Amino acid sequence: MYSYLVKLIVVLSNLVLVVFSAIWALPPAHAHGIDPRHELAPTRDADGTLRPAPDWSIDLTGYADLQFAWFDFGPNQNRQGGAQKDSRLVFDTTRFVLELEGTLPMGLEFESEIEVEHHGSGASLELEFEEFGEFETEVESGGEVVLEEIYLRKTLGPIGLQVGRFYLGVGLLSEINRPSEYLATIRPESETVVLPAVWHEIGFQADAQLGPVKLTAQIVNGLDSTGFSSQRWVASGHQLRFELVSASDLAFVLRADWEAAEGVKLGVSAYYGNTSRNRPKPDLVLDCDSPDDGEVASCGYVSAAVTLVDFHFQLQLDPLFAQGVVLWGNLGNANAVSERNARLSNNLGVLRSPVAREAFFAWAELGVDLAEWLCLPEGYHLEPYVRFDYYDTMFATSDSTFDNPRFARAVYTAGISWAYGPLVFAKLDISHRDLAAFVDPTPQDETSSELRDETTVRISTGFGF
Repeated sequence: MYSYLVKLIVVLSNLVLVVFSAIWALPPAHAHGIDPRHELAPTRDADGTLRPAPDWSIDLTGYADLQFAWFDFGPNQNRQGGAQKDSRLVFDTTRFVLELEGTLPMGLEFESEIEVEHHGSGASLELEFEEFGEFETEVESGGEVVLEEIYLRKTLGPIGLQVGRFYLGVGLLSEINRPSEYLATIRPESETVVLPAVWHEIGFQADAQLGPVKLTAQIVNGLDSTGFSSQRWVASGHQLRFELVSASDLAFVLRADWEAAEGVKLGVSAYYGNTSRNRPKPDLVLDCDSPDDGEVASCGYVSAAVTLVDFHFQLQLDPLFAQGVVLWGNLGNANAVSERNARLSNNLGVLRSPVAREAFFAWAELGVDLAEWLCLPEGYHLEPYVRFDYYDTMFATSDSTFDNPRFARAVYTAGISWAYGPLVFAKLDISHRDLAAFVDPTPQDETSSELRDETTVRISTGFGF
C-alpha cells in the first residue's frame, strides 16, 4: 500500500512539473490579460468602435408584416351549411423576423432566423409519465416565437454541406417566405394548409450547383402522425409541440431546380418519411401473439409513411411575374392512423378527425409591374395581380373514411401591390373561397352544394431591411 502511495506522489509531482514548465514556456499575455486566441473574435476599441476579426463577418436582416382583414363569415366553418354570415374585422401583427448570418474561420458560414408571430407567445407541451402518461400544456400568451433556422454551412466548390435546422426543399415557401417575394397579402393558402407553413426541420443537407441545375438532398426528422387530420392533412404533424424533436423515423428530400433560361426556373421535389415512431407514445404498433413487455413495440410498428411529389415554377419576364406549385401526397395506412388518433388524449390538443389517404393542392399567381409604364421613379413597383388556389385535404380516402367535400376548396384572389424595392410595401386584395369546389353532391352529403362561400378583404403593410 505504501509503495503505491509513493508512486502516486511521484506521478503527481512530475505532472505538476510538466504543467508549470508549459506555462513558463508560453509567450507573454497580451495587455489587460486577454488570451491571444481571443483575437479570432471581433473586439472593440476604447471608443466602442467594433474592430472586425479576420475571416469573420456578420449581417443582420429581417422583415415585418402587419395585416388588417375584413371577413363576411363567422369563425366556425364546420357548421352544416358552412360558416354563418357575419361582418368582422381582425387586426394582426402577423410576423416580425430577424435573420442573422455571416462567415466564420475555415470557410464556415452560419445562419439563424427567429420569427415572432401575433405579438409573441410561450407554449410548451410535455408528456408526464408521473401523471399516468398525460399531456401537460403550459401557455404564457397568445402568439408564437419560433427559431426557424439555425445551421452551419461549408461550401466546397460547387458542393455545399450544412447541418442544423433549415427549410425543407418541398414546394416554394422555403424560397419565397418574405412578403416581397410573393404577390398577395398572405402566403398561398393551399400550401400553408396542406403542408407545414414554411416547413423547417433539423438534419443534414447536401447541395450541388451543376451549371443551370441545382440538386439538393436532405435527411431530417420525420413528422408526428398524431397531428394528422381531415382539415390539414399532415401539416399539424410538424413537431413544434414538445421540447425535443423525435427523429426515430427520418425523412428524405430530393429536389432539382433548373434555370431553363434567364428569368425562367423550373423544378421538382420528392419527400418520403415514416411517422409511426415519432408519435409521443408508442401506440401505433403491430399486434402479435407473444409481445415482450420489456421492449418498446416488440412486435414492430404500423407503417405510416408520407410521400410527397411536387412541380414548381417561377417566371420573371419583366414586366410579368408568375410562380406556382402543384403537389400530390400519399399517407400509408391512413385508416390505422385515423383509428388510433381518434382515441388520443384531449390534452394533446389535436383535431382527432379522420385523415385521408391522399391530398392535393395547386396554386399560381400572376402579376404585371406597371411602374415603368406609369413612369414611376426607379425602385418603385406597382403590380396588379391575381392568384388561384385549389386544395383538397381529402383528395382520396379509404373505403371506411367519409370523403368530406367541404375540404375541397378553391380560392380566387385579385389585388394590387405597391413596393419600394424590398424595403417598404403595401398590398390590398379580395379573396373569394368556394367550399366543396368542383365536387358533385353525393348521397352521403347532399348539402355540400349549399356550403356558404366566404369572402375576405385584406390590407397588408410592412418593411424589410
